[in-house]
Amino acid sequence: MKQLIIFTIALASFLSACKQSEKAREVKKYTIKQFMKNTDIRGGAFSPDEKYILFTSNKSGVYNAYSMNIETKEIEQLTKSTQSAMYAISYFPDDMRILLAADNEGDEIYHIFMRDTAGNMKDLTPDSVARSTFYSWAHDRNSFFYGSNKRNKRYMDVYEMDIENFEPQLVYQNDSAYRVGAISNDKRYIAFRKTYIRQNSDMFLYDRETKELKLLSEHSGNINFSPVEFSNDGKYLFYLTDKDSEFIYLMKYNLETGETTEVYKDNWDISYAYHSHNERYFVVGINQDAQTKIRIFDNKNDGKEVEFPDFKGANVIEVTISRSEENMSFYLSQSNATPDLYVYNFKSGTYKKLTNSMNPEINPDDLVKGEVVRYKSFDGLEIPAILYKPHSATADNKAPAIVWVHGGPGGQSRIGYSALIQYLVNHGYAIIAVNNRGSSGYGKTFSELDDMRHGEDDLQDCIYAKQYMASTGWADTSKVGILGGSYGGYMVVAALAFQPDAFKAGVDIFGVTNWLRTLKNIPPWWEAYRKALYKEMGNPETDSAYLYKISPLFHADKITKPLMVLQGAKDPRVLKVESDEMVEAVKKNGVPVEYVVFEDEGHGFRKTENEIEGYEKILNFLDKYLAEKEEFNKTE
Repeated sequence: MKQLIIFTIALASFLSACKQSEKAREVKKYTIKQFMKNTDIRGGAFSPDEKYILFTSNKSGVYNAYSMNIETKEIEQLTKSTQSAMYAISYFPDDMRILLAADNEGDEIYHIFMRDTAGNMKDLTPDSVARSTFYSWAHDRNSFFYGSNKRNKRYMDVYEMDIENFEPQLVYQNDSAYRVGAISNDKRYIAFRKTYIRQNSDMFLYDRETKELKLLSEHSGNINFSPVEFSNDGKYLFYLTDKDSEFIYLMKYNLETGETTEVYKDNWDISYAYHSHNERYFVVGINQDAQTKIRIFDNKNDGKEVEFPDFKGANVIEVTISRSEENMSFYLSQSNATPDLYVYNFKSGTYKKLTNSMNPEINPDDLVKGEVVRYKSFDGLEIPAILYKPHSATADNKAPAIVWVHGGPGGQSRIGYSALIQYLVNHGYAIIAVNNRGSSGYGKTFSELDDMRHGEDDLQDCIYAKQYMASTGWADTSKVGILGGSYGGYMVVAALAFQPDAFKAGVDIFGVTNWLRTLKNIPPWWEAYRKALYKEMGNPETDSAYLYKISPLFHADKITKPLMVLQGAKDPRVLKVESDEMVEAVKKNGVPVEYVVFEDEGHGFRKTENEIEGYEKILNFLDKYLAEKEEFNKTE
């Protein structure tokens, strides 16, 4: 037995050594301009006759609305904005007019626009300082519902707009930061969600006839309730909850009796669930280990699951079922190729690919598929992550590594295409996208483990990713950087300030550096999330000492490693002054700092030319300060 154990260990070591000594596979290196020739496409609304499909694309360099003839695949660009992104919402119910949403170059003050069939644009919510959000079309097709904060900047009142005269009617004056979850087909009921903290919310039913607001989810402790839709007959309200569960599942509430019934449950969070227009199909989206898994059930076929073709590891996402329930639009998602839009016909069981969003100059085989991995953190907690290994990386040719931190707080890194990740990996960097404690998708206990522990326990999860990278045998852990956007950007600067020897360089993209200022200047339309954010991060009025402690700006003198900061001048969430002050403070240390400001961006990129500039500068920064490539050393 002892000899068998020794032989087994020796065999495992031999196989591991063989794997690590595997020859590097040469791949073509692509420029960022080639990556950005890939087209980002989103949405998939059918025209009333279901001959056309409406989507949003950045093909022009700025997001605009496009229409495609499904039969001929002929594309028409419907809007031609060169400054602000314009996002398609849908066609009108009975004609080819369309609704769109747009803000002013990233300021997040969205308006709802109508484009008529002659191409004329009309702002339907023209108040220059009010934000509007589309909710849904009325079932009778004569109007749509939307939210607006024009009365009070903190609250989104509910309005109905008739599509003949475009006169808005106030439906509900919202003075309690409720969020609309569903509106019944007969327009009588509105289901609201009230968020207290991230782990605790309630569900209310408003009767427009009696003006009564009724609490449907009376409970104690931290439980979430989120209404999603009414049944067509108005008898039931479907809702998501995590009552007595780590994960979110679907229930329904009988409006007459108050009885609740479980509808669908899984071992992962149900991200969304809905029925098609006439309730033939039931769609469930499951957040399964950082990937979306969609299941569709046919209620006219004994609830049997609709079987789709095998798409060779790609995930079906963003499903939209047409009003006739004969067609469905969807995207295929994978990490080494851009998503493409498809149409599926339920009767024939056939599908058609409508777009080719990938730049033909790029071979997907040269890119890398993300792999879900797990590792132990400082306290033994298992941390999920997504690993991207360059094709060139071996034990004899180790790759510099980057710890990638998602936004949030409470976000999640997921399997899917990212131009920046693929660009960096294509140029030789290994990336581990960490879902540190506090990330969503892994149960409510995991999601609250970082509350009032930011820059501490969650940062340790990122640092311990280095140990996992060392265990691969092909990562150079003497050259590890950290990169992230928004909350991830905060983690970057926190790492350099609070653990100055952990990483060799950091890239902060639109990141928070002063929580006191950020939390005092939350956009007013975030009122529904304010207390939830305070519970997780701290209240600037009562927790100022803690927020001072975790804000890198006040500890910038500790930063000794090179830092790059990217900032949108119109960012309403992370004010430009934060990055200005952070950069100046670090410069005083004599530390290399590169600062890139985009005058026409908000919180994130919306223009291709800015992405090209930003991503290319990120690679150059990493080549210089992390990988220390010779071509940069020679120019010093």
